[in-house]
Amino acid sequence: MASSFAPQIRIPATYMRGGTSKGVFFRLQDLPEAARVPGRARDALLLRVIGSPDPYGKQIDGMGAATSSTSKTVILSKSERPGHDVDYLFGQVSIDQPFVDWSGNCGNLSAAVGPFAITNGLVDAIRVPRDGVAVVRIWQANIGKTIVAHVPMAGGAVQETGGFELDGVTFPAAEVQLEFMDPAAEEEGAGGAMFPTGRLVDELEVPGVGTLRATMINAGIPTVFVEAQAVGYTGTELQDAINGDARALAVFEAIRAHGALKMGLIGDIAEAAKRQHTPKVAFVAPPKDYTASSGKAVRGADIDLLVRALSMGKLHHAMMGTAAVAIGTAAAIPGTLVNLAAGGGERAAVRFGHPSGTLRVGAEARKSGGEWVVTKALMSRSARVLMEGWVRVPGDSF
Repeated sequence: MASSFAPQIRIPATYMRGGTSKGVFFRLQDLPEAARVPGRARDALLLRVIGSPDPYGKQIDGMGAATSSTSKTVILSKSERPGHDVDYLFGQVSIDQPFVDWSGNCGNLSAAVGPFAITNGLVDAIRVPRDGVAVVRIWQANIGKTIVAHVPMAGGAVQETGGFELDGVTFPAAEVQLEFMDPAAEEEGAGGAMFPTGRLVDELEVPGVGTLRATMINAGIPTVFVEAQAVGYTGTELQDAINGDARALAVFEAIRAHGALKMGLIGDIAEAAKRQHTPKVAFVAPPKDYTASSGKAVRGADIDLLVRALSMGKLHHAMMGTAAVAIGTAAAIPGTLVNLAAGGGERAAVRFGHPSGTLRVGAEARKSGGEWVVTKALMSRSARVLMEGWVRVPGDSF
C-alpha cells in the first residue's frame, strides 16, 4: 500500500559560523517557490529546518543547537539596489514557540554574509580580486541599513583560515572587518531617532522592579542599557549566574518589555512576547577583574567597561554583534550609561569585557546641529563554512 506520508525534499543550504553565532544560509532562488516571499510558508519552512517549536528545548530534530546564538537562518539574494552587492535577510527562530522574529539584524552572522555571497555567485566577479580583500556591500533588509564587509581572498577563493582570535570562538580564523554604516536603526514608531525618547538617560519605571536609570538607543539593534548594581549585579557574571535564576530572567524580560514600550517599538506591553529578538537588554559596570567562561583571566586594567547582554530571554555566552554596535555607539556619546561606565568623555573605541572574554568596537561620532550623529561603527569578526550541501525537510511541513 502506498504511503500517505509526504517524502522529504532537499534544499541547497550552507551551515556557517559567523562571529560567535552559527546558522543555516540559503540563496533566495534556491528556496521552494512558496517560501521565496515573506509569510506563513517561509516561516513554517525555517521553523522545520531549525527544529522548532520544540517543547523539550533541544532542537534535536533540526539544525538548531538550543541557544539563541544557533537558532538562526539567513536568506541572501543578488541586490538590485544601487551601490549594493547582496540583500541580507535574517530570521531569528524561536526555540520553543512557533514564530520567526524578523525585527532585527544579526551582527555576528553579518560576518558570514560576504564570504557566502562571494562563494555562491551573488557578487559580480569583476568586484572580487583573486588575492587581497574583496569589499562586499550588503543591504541589511531587516533594518534597512548598509554593512560593508572586507573579506580576505587567496587564490581566487575566500580565505577562511587565519590567526585572528575572537573570544567566544575556540579556533582562530581569518579576520573579516565590518563597517555598520549609519547604524542608528530606523524602527517603526521610533521615528528613526538614535535616542527615541530624546534623552541619553531615562528614568524607566518597571512595575515590580522599580525605577531604573536607562539608556535606550537604536544603533545596530534597539538596546536598553541599565546599570549592573541597580539590578543587583557586578557586571562580572557568567551565564549560569543568571540563566539558572527564573526570577532574574523575569526581571530582565520586564525591563526589556517596558523599555520596548517607552522606545515606541510596541504599542502594548503584551506585544513584547512576540518580539523577542528586539530590543536587547544589557547591563553595564566599570571595569574590574574576572574569570571568563573559558577560565581565562580578564584584567580590569585591560578593558574600558563590563557589559552583559540578554538575547531571546537568556544571558548571551559572549556578545551579539548588533549589541556590540550599540555599545560602541553609546560609548562614543558622552553622558550615556555605557559612556559613563567606561569613564566618560569622548572616545572613538572601547574594549569591553563579556562572559567569554573581551571585544573591541569603534564608532565615528560627531555633533551636527546639536545632535549626536554616528556615521559608522566598526568591528572585526571571522566566519567559516561548517557544512554545505542540502538541508532536508518533510515536503508537507510548510
